[in-house]
Amino acid sequence: MLPVEIVPGLLRWTALHPDWPPDGEPGSADDWDQEVASVLYERPDSVSLFDPLLPAEDRAQFLAWLDERIAERPVSILTTIRWHRRDREQLAERYRSTTRRAWNAVPEGVVPRPLRGAGETMYWLPDAATLITGDRLLGDGAGGLRVSPESWLASAQVDRAGAATLMRSLLELPIERVLVSHGEPVLHDGRAAVARAIAEAEG
Repeated sequence: MLPVEIVPGLLRWTALHPDWPPDGEPGSADDWDQEVASVLYERPDSVSLFDPLLPAEDRAQFLAWLDERIAERPVSILTTIRWHRRDREQLAERYRSTTRRAWNAVPEGVVPRPLRGAGETMYWLPDAATLITGDRLLGDGAGGLRVSPESWLASAQVDRAGAATLMRSLLELPIERVLVSHGEPVLHDGRAAVARAIAEAEG
């Protein structure tokens, strides 16, 4: 569960979600793995936490590691989708002395990519060539990506094909990596993986 450094300054960790529904019907909105991912991205003058969920075990040890890593720099806590507020409040309170507004204060080097109508904001990290996603792009279990199932879009204004079409603008980006919340990340040739996921969902 300890963070893994993907490239210098970009770290990913996983934790078991306390609200995971163990009896989720396959294909339903409750059909997701208990282990979910969070991301830390650091620059010389800031640290961003994306959809952070603290591990239940050894939490004090993890927080000590996080304090040391942040080292008094301003902290931004960024949420891709409303379901991913997770431990946002606890961490915003912990690091409020370093910044006036930890929630959704976007620092330099982080570019929001809102999917209007799909209820999500992805984040693009140009210096790391990395896209961070919430629920609209998932690991497909085979080393690639997939657009979230129709059942996950009940509160959105678009269906699965519509969500895929909204993602087409992402293909303008030189994406090398895609860090997903659900499933395994894509660490090489991420743009091609995004393109394949879009094409499959659009049919």
